[in-house]
Amino acid sequence: MSNYNWCHNPDCHTIQTQSRVRGTGDNKVLRTRKIALSSEWIRESIWKYFCNQNCLMSFLHKFQTEIANIRPVKQPSETPIKVKKVKEESYRYNWNSNERQTYMATRTTIESK
Repeated sequence: MSNYNWCHNPDCHTIQTQSRVRGTGDNKVLRTRKIALSSEWIRESIWKYFCNQNCLMSFLHKFQTEIANIRPVKQPSETPIKVKKVKEESYRYNWNSNERQTYMATRTTIESK
């Protein structure tokens, strides 16, 4: 496995930044940026394919239809849950009287079935 990837944005090499300039003398070119896979965080995230946020968003904008067609969604997904509501005593601060006041709060918890 290589320690580097090239940015997957097809337009990465057209963005004019110093980090993309390569070559000597009059033979200068703008090159796609190389991504170092130096940390586990990068290797396990989307950033192993894109050099920055601009390249990621440009790629998604350019290929949004093709990406959505890889796994089309024809109906909504649903997950059964159980909703628990618990009344409990809580506190809030009254700035006018400079004191804590108690009140009954409702805590809603969503649990998987």
